[in-house]
Amino acid sequence: MSETVLIVGVGQGLSASIARLCFSKGMKVYLASRSIEKLEELKKEINAETFVCDASNIESVSNLFNQIDKYTSVLNLVIYNASSRPKKTSITDLDPLEVKKATNITCFGAFLVAQQAAKRMVKKKGGSIFFTGATAGLKGFANSSTFAMGKFGLRGLAQSLARELHPKGVHVAHLIIDGIIGKESKGNYQTMNPDEIAKSYLQLHHQEKSAWTWEIEIRTSTENF
Repeated sequence: MSETVLIVGVGQGLSASIARLCFSKGMKVYLASRSIEKLEELKKEINAETFVCDASNIESVSNLFNQIDKYTSVLNLVIYNASSRPKKTSITDLDPLEVKKATNITCFGAFLVAQQAAKRMVKKKGGSIFFTGATAGLKGFANSSTFAMGKFGLRGLAQSLARELHPKGVHVAHLIIDGIIGKESKGNYQTMNPDEIAKSYLQLHHQEKSAWTWEIEIRTSTENF
């Protein structure tokens, strides 16, 4: 039986690269997004199943997993790749409701998805739950308070769940993407190739239990840190 992967918060960048790589390795791919119209070509390309889901909504996330249960009894890999930030950045200009919405998507939604995944994986004593983080989860930049709150919370969630779920056979990892994602042809490595980043997700997923990684940082060779 082939492995399965659920990616929540799918766009045309990193998530699409992960989906294509998983499909190339024989995995059945499930994609969730607030808007699935944009995923139609990718769906056909990799024979994926797509689901409408607002990751910040309790009922929506619960319905997502209930729908997937109809397709498979096992989820081997769940990746949370959803995040949001308001257009305005200064603390004096931010709309509190927009901040709340963005934080719910970046952090609370990760909790909701992880909770549903864990309920299923703990019973099977196996599986991987990965979170896509950012540099903002390690240091808060000026005019980035909303994103910092969400990503700091995401990292804390991942660290706590790693300690809780690793002994139960569920691999939890937080991947810090430090840099701008995008393909380039000049060879100056100013941006991070999403196809190359995607490989790290599968490498973590295939780690042997005696040497699990809970967090990694990924950046270009030219990125300062």
